[in-house]
Amino acid sequence: MSLPSRFAFSNWPPALSETELEALTLYATTYALSHGLLYLPPIQPQPTIPNSAIHAPLSLFPSPFPGRLFLLARRLQSMYNILYARIAMDVQFLDSVMGSIEGVGKVDEFVGQLWTGWRSLRDEGLVQPLQLGLFRSDYLLHAGLNDEPLSLKQVEFNTISSSFGTLSERTAALHRYLFAATSYFNAYPDMKPDDFPPNNTTAGLVEGLATAHAAYNVENAKILFVVQAGERNVFDQRLLEYELLEKHSIHVIRQTFDQLEASASVDSVTRALFISDTEVSTVYFRAGYTPADYPSATQYATRFLLERSRAIKCPSIALQLAGGKKVQQVLTQPGVLERFLNDIPAAQVEELRSSWMGMWGLDEESGTQKARDLAERLVLKPQREGGGNNVYKEAIPPFLDTLPPLERQAWIAMELIAPPEGTGNYLVRAGSEGAQSAVKVDVVSELGIFGWALFGGQDGGVKEKEVGWLVRTKGKDSNEGGVATGFSVLDSILLVSD
Repeated sequence: MSLPSRFAFSNWPPALSETELEALTLYATTYALSHGLLYLPPIQPQPTIPNSAIHAPLSLFPSPFPGRLFLLARRLQSMYNILYARIAMDVQFLDSVMGSIEGVGKVDEFVGQLWTGWRSLRDEGLVQPLQLGLFRSDYLLHAGLNDEPLSLKQVEFNTISSSFGTLSERTAALHRYLFAATSYFNAYPDMKPDDFPPNNTTAGLVEGLATAHAAYNVENAKILFVVQAGERNVFDQRLLEYELLEKHSIHVIRQTFDQLEASASVDSVTRALFISDTEVSTVYFRAGYTPADYPSATQYATRFLLERSRAIKCPSIALQLAGGKKVQQVLTQPGVLERFLNDIPAAQVEELRSSWMGMWGLDEESGTQKARDLAERLVLKPQREGGGNNVYKEAIPPFLDTLPPLERQAWIAMELIAPPEGTGNYLVRAGSEGAQSAVKVDVVSELGIFGWALFGGQDGGVKEKEVGWLVRTKGKDSNEGGVATGFSVLDSILLVSD
């Protein structure tokens, strides 16, 4: 049976009996535990050597997503890869938008610390022009007015610690397995194998790391993963490590900032980075995106030591700053996008621009007043990653009452995306006592597209690639969306017509 000409999102998911739901949950959780779709349990502090694991939070059904918009998101990724690579190489632009003299850094201590350290390193003379980005561009479906077709709208662009690539690949495999094993009990007869798009994110992200490692070109060098202490999402990182070793014969060192304080050194002549006696080709940051990772000046000093070295950074401080929400907002101003994509056909640039909602800064009183007037349709965002940082709707006016005028430059206002109404799914989370029952709730699903870019060489070119995707699904009543912060579950795509 062919798909309907226009998919009814409000009819998803199809109904299951209690017996079918219990069976599907058993199939899903045992598959997840058998195939590395795992998290460490919520225990504090985490033991040094893990002695147990739980399945990652997951959905039982894939989430419907229009095939034409999935293709659009993938098509846009190459332009986004190029755009953010070029922003990271534009020192003047980043100084004006994110710096401590003109930009956000003068009122945001975290951004200011990073920018000030970066400026000092520039004054010393940075020795590694190459930069690596492992990116993820996140989107929601947007339902327009008057029965307009659904459109694709960007939530944010991630330039540091773009996580869940490997677990998203396993979640897509989970849903393909459930379809193959159960046909979802024929609850949705129109479902076909071709509706489950392939997901090879692990190999794609590792290809980016391996490309940087090859560009460094020092025999027996290793890649450094900078990680957070007590990380529960460790398997998502380890699967990259295993792929690097098994497919590329590249070894990985994992250390926290505190461990690096004692182990890391930079050769005064060659500026090579060493961990003990091992040279590092590439520094991959899975930490360093939040002020909590820098509880004292010591952690900042370690970050700057790594930046000072000849190792290729993923990301550099410049690329991390390029991922700031203020940059995302400034790009919407007239002529700014064209500054970076002047060699891209205008029609393609407009296609990228069409993925944006309205945004503005709170720098001036007019911007703050507009945020008050339109509060029910807005989200306010600071320059932070990791979830749990934004201010929504009715909470905006009282928040603005407490926000000192000088600090408003660190925030942007963004029009809320309006996902299709009435879409549901069955969500399954595991706690320290084991799996919970599947819970059916109305949901919102966020698509992330992964890409990588290696850039900054003498030719000024950008080597880049789109490499995979993820879906994170949350209850509709939850404003935030992070899996690691407990708001979302891992999901995948069912391609539909809309």
